[in-house]
Amino acid sequence: MHYYFVWVRSSRYHGQEALTYSADRNLPTGSIVIVPLQKEMVMGLIIGPAPKPRFVTKPIETVFDLPALPLHLIKLVTWLKSYYPAPLGILSQQILPAGLSDKQLASQKPVEFAPPDTNGLPDLTKDQAAAVKAMLERGSYIVHGKTGSGKTRLYIELALATVKRGKSAIILTPEISLTSQLARNFRDVFGSRVVVLHSGQAPSERRLAWLLCLTSNDPLIVIGPRSALFTPLAQPGLIILDEAHESAYKQEQAPQYQAGRVAAYLASLTRSSLILGSATPSVSDYYLALEKKRPIIELPSLARVSDVAKTQTTIIDMKDRPQFTRSSYLSLALITAMQGALKRGEQSLLYLNRRGTARLIMCEKCGWQATCPHCDLPLTYHGDRYELRCHSCDFHASAPVSCPECKHPSILFKTAGTKAIVEEVSRLFPQARVARFDTDNLKADRFEANFEAVHNGDIDILVGTQLLAKGLDLPKLSVLGVVLADTSLYMPDFSASERTYQLLTQVLGRVGRGHVAGTAIIQTYHPDHPIIKLAIDNDYQTMYAAETTNRQQYLFPPFCFLLKLSARRASSKAAEAAADKLKTTLRKSGLKIRVEGPAPSFYEKFQGKFQWQLIIKSTERSELLKVIAGLPANWSYDIDPLDLL
Repeated sequence: MHYYFVWVRSSRYHGQEALTYSADRNLPTGSIVIVPLQKEMVMGLIIGPAPKPRFVTKPIETVFDLPALPLHLIKLVTWLKSYYPAPLGILSQQILPAGLSDKQLASQKPVEFAPPDTNGLPDLTKDQAAAVKAMLERGSYIVHGKTGSGKTRLYIELALATVKRGKSAIILTPEISLTSQLARNFRDVFGSRVVVLHSGQAPSERRLAWLLCLTSNDPLIVIGPRSALFTPLAQPGLIILDEAHESAYKQEQAPQYQAGRVAAYLASLTRSSLILGSATPSVSDYYLALEKKRPIIELPSLARVSDVAKTQTTIIDMKDRPQFTRSSYLSLALITAMQGALKRGEQSLLYLNRRGTARLIMCEKCGWQATCPHCDLPLTYHGDRYELRCHSCDFHASAPVSCPECKHPSILFKTAGTKAIVEEVSRLFPQARVARFDTDNLKADRFEANFEAVHNGDIDILVGTQLLAKGLDLPKLSVLGVVLADTSLYMPDFSASERTYQLLTQVLGRVGRGHVAGTAIIQTYHPDHPIIKLAIDNDYQTMYAAETTNRQQYLFPPFCFLLKLSARRASSKAAEAAADKLKTTLRKSGLKIRVEGPAPSFYEKFQGKFQWQLIIKSTERSELLKVIAGLPANWSYDIDPLDLL
């Protein structure tokens, strides 16, 4: 009899150690099996032989006739277990599919791959050629390329070199909606080698794609969101995070990993090149690259050489209400520009960040906004107590009845949504073909299902959120309207300025890409805000310098590691008491940490319970792992959070 350590794929298993099972034959590490777990059969993965135990073991029920899972994935999850602590049953879900059957295995058909076809590729620009030459050696690189500089063309060239070496490439996108465009660009060159994997696919389609990756002896190009990192490719050689700055690369459920960090460890295990591509790299990534002297590859010029005029950008002060006589949301300048686009058969895009549904307090006359004197973060208004509060350090003050700056009594609470904008656009342009794209879309209305229609110009006016702000190259798009540019500035978080810069820079990059002349109308209550001006000027370096100075002063990443601890209780008083008790315990622990709070969570009441939080800062990440290991029951945590909301 043989005995094996098995990871079980079940959210019901909350343990941290592999379970022991028996088999009557020798099985290799990486074998995919079915094993009994209590009263159900679950999928499992053999991670190695085990000594004969002192207890009676259950037998392995089924061994799938499949190649062993690559060893680097077992090593990756082993590291993940210690770096982003989570139950082993949940961690195993990252590398094993939801289910396999003999019928699915039998339905697999051999796939023949044609050589890559490069005939339709445009020549590399001077900047792209220099970048390729600099990145042909294995290593970690940031590609800082302005919007429209041809980063996708660069990725294809790197993938060609990788496939030529007999290795596969993983291309990550932050949103499922972006896979359609990226997959089309790569399929034009690599054909059936391109495998798309994401949670929006039918389960059977996703399993077959996963099986192809496991069984193929030929190099593949895998495209998908962050979960594609765990694809069972035998020999990865290139890992690319497109739009690497995006918050979608952080998983919000256990294991709460950051895809960039996982990709870096996977690259080290497989000796792959790692590329972080973005027009607006994250402040933390850029800082670490400079500190560790990792190459930063610049693409400063547009890839498409064109005689099309430069984009004309106009800022509209939303306090100037005569500009809004035809619509409460859309200025006269924006309406006029959209009318012109419709007459020319071109597209318009109206962008509104959904995060603007958060509460805020500001002056309608002068644009003043309440900020924390200790953290320099926007304060949040709490109507039940009629007070302003900082969700980082718990500073609080009474809500003003008039503006402290101009003494005007008009204190404004402002919200807006994409559905309201669609209604307004339909009223103003009843003959236009209008489509809304946000997370409220039904499956048939999602962007990825309508990409071809959008790309071909079958939709006249697009209204949407962040998913329309990044990575898209729409040849007929000529007018961009930012309905409210400074919404994310109101968020009570250390990352608000950086996020605003990134979003505005990205969305401005949807026009002026060399196809047609572009017009951008930016509506804002803060026309003179430095972040808005920096985004319009595409001045990353000034933004970066200001952000690093501010974060170093107040001790935020990249100058420390963060851990957010949350208590959910039946009453606010109980949650606050639990947070106070844990704060006292942590301060007596002797750990090298700074404890801030407690304070109510940004979403103070959730699913009928009240949430309070503590923020833990440390320059040593290992200290935060010690805090997690000692957490009492009924506490949740988020290590390396991108924000504190």
